[in-house]
Amino acid sequence: MEIRQLRMDDYEERMALSQFAFQMRFSELELETRRSKYRPDCDWGAFDEDGRLLSATLIIPLETWIQERKMAMGGIAGVATWPDARRQGCVSKLLFHSLETMKKDGQSISMLYPFSFPFYHKFGWEMTVERKKYTIPTGLLPARLHGPGTVKRVAKPDFAVLDRVYSTYASKYSGTLARNSEWWEERIFAKSGTWAVYENESGQPEGYVFYDVANRQLTVHDWADTSEQARVALWTYIANHDSMIDEATLIAPIDDPLPFLLPNPKIKQEIIPYFMSRIVDAEAFVGQYAWAPGVDGEYVTLRISDAQAPWNDGLFRLEWSGDGAGKLVRVTDDNGGAVDENSVASEAISCDIQALAAMLLGGRKPSMLKRHGRITGDDRTTALLERRIPEQTVYLADFF
Repeated sequence: MEIRQLRMDDYEERMALSQFAFQMRFSELELETRRSKYRPDCDWGAFDEDGRLLSATLIIPLETWIQERKMAMGGIAGVATWPDARRQGCVSKLLFHSLETMKKDGQSISMLYPFSFPFYHKFGWEMTVERKKYTIPTGLLPARLHGPGTVKRVAKPDFAVLDRVYSTYASKYSGTLARNSEWWEERIFAKSGTWAVYENESGQPEGYVFYDVANRQLTVHDWADTSEQARVALWTYIANHDSMIDEATLIAPIDDPLPFLLPNPKIKQEIIPYFMSRIVDAEAFVGQYAWAPGVDGEYVTLRISDAQAPWNDGLFRLEWSGDGAGKLVRVTDDNGGAVDENSVASEAISCDIQALAAMLLGGRKPSMLKRHGRITGDDRTTALLERRIPEQTVYLADFF
């Protein structure tokens, strides 16, 4: 079996595999349009000795907000295998190769939407993103309130204006994408719907909503607000559709306060497990992460297990400066060799790479993970690690 990047002359076979695996059908025009945008340098395949494509996966070069910092992220997508090649280790080899590739390319973290959570969990990904879905009958929509500023419909807003609002909004969360102009054009503007932008009294945009109305249902595609005035004004705008809709649906962050703010909170709320994340390169990631400030020189010892990425597997010292800079250093003996782990076992926190992602990318507290047996360690060390991890809600509005 050969693992290699795809080439343009692999395009037809890749499209045939994707259409079969994901039960899609593209017209000839759609296939030609996709060909013009195809990036074989991001696509990897497993081939048999006759050069036949068996399995493929896409690594999308993206950036994500983590603790108010942008980080390079590899988005795994389009994982597909022909039926006669399944259960032969194709995807395992591709995912291992993907980890090596992302590490080499400086993508210290990865995210994906799983067809099966257990499947990707065994390869080191962990569920980190949950979202709320609201279904709100017209009679329970937020009250219409008149405040400062205005909401105006626009045919197609300026990308730069939207991106400034979105970036301010998205940076409040961990896991949101840092969208570029290509993402806006191909993933957001490509959808049909109506745009409305909120401007404050000074004419500065502070929020927007992108939505569609069909069959008496209003569906919000995209929403961002950077002030309470913007939030209230956008909900008032949505409520003004009351004569033409029976209900509105919206995806929101897990900590969204809307039900508490409603006069009658008995709306339908669904908690939906969404994306999984993985730490690709623990040493690089720790150095990029914005840790909470504390006492200079504080540290914990971590025993990390990672069967798929041996560079993450082992005994490490996680140390911090006073202002929150972190460093992960592999623990060795005086000769640079492996140490006797029994000598530090009593003070070390033991975790797998999935639990590390849950703590640093998924908002799960070390104390909670310890209580449920996902990590081990003494109470003092666990409490220190918990103090050094800033609290921030995890959210992802996009899909890939």
